[in-house]
Amino acid sequence: MRELVERMLKTSGRRLDRSQPFVDALLPGGHRLHVVLEGISRDFAAVNIRKFVARAHNLDDLVSLGTLNAQAAAFLRSAVIAGLNLVVSGGTQAGKTTLLNCLAAAIPGADRVVSVEEVFELKFAHPDWVPMQTRQAGLEGTGEIRLRELVKQALRMRPSRIIVGEVRAEECLDLLLALNAGLPGMASIHANSAREALVKMCTLPLLAGENIGSRFVVPTVASSVDLVVHLSIDVSGMRRIDEIVAVPGRVENDLIETEPMFVRDDEQLRRLAGMPPRPERFARRGIDLRRLLSVEAADDPREGVPSGSGASTGGPA
Repeated sequence: MRELVERMLKTSGRRLDRSQPFVDALLPGGHRLHVVLEGISRDFAAVNIRKFVARAHNLDDLVSLGTLNAQAAAFLRSAVIAGLNLVVSGGTQAGKTTLLNCLAAAIPGADRVVSVEEVFELKFAHPDWVPMQTRQAGLEGTGEIRLRELVKQALRMRPSRIIVGEVRAEECLDLLLALNAGLPGMASIHANSAREALVKMCTLPLLAGENIGSRFVVPTVASSVDLVVHLSIDVSGMRRIDEIVAVPGRVENDLIETEPMFVRDDEQLRRLAGMPPRPERFARRGIDLRRLLSVEAADDPREGVPSGSGASTGGPA
């Protein structure tokens, strides 16, 4: 088993030994490998391979799979084009990475995209995309590159958009500072609801140091995040968007106010009265926001979306 694992890790540049008894790596076929050696796991080495079946490459594919309806897909596509900041939340295996890929596929081709991840998982078509991943420490205990450092380096690469594959710890602070400075971005986060995703984004930056307090973090999250898209997976294995929530930027008693825009009810994703923040960004792109979110647009989801406003369909340069 150890020989097999070493062969699997050969192309990844990562190691597994007594001083580093677990590893997370990408296999040549695009699958994700995670190994925990015996001693940390009981009686045997635990080898896990996550095989990704790419059934959706854009938002229209997700509509076909029943993850969301056509009106919600048209709105999310317009939100990406307009440059709103999106957070994708959900539990394990809920489809966060797939949705992040589909959202990123809608980024206009003229924009420069920089993504950072623990292990390469994002895969979408874009002509100007720089993907980066973390690196574990070497045998001497040096050379480790953490996600927080990658976020800082990404800001020095003249990005038009920044994508963080998954926010887990103090790198959330650096992401918030980037978004608060006007750089459009996306990220995913583990959470049980859109509300809990916002609460978690207010908590993770506190890990960055004792000088970071909630009085700074909470209003920063409120002004930086524009939309939260929450996913779930039902007992049959169907992945669905349960809610799309707008964050207007208001804080009351240390609670971030939200406006539900789409909520799943009776197996249908229904449009509610909420409106997204920064309507001027939609107007600059020629998107008629009110028409897009009107009742008529539910029958014709292309209502309000200008022709030719989508992303480039070319592959990575």
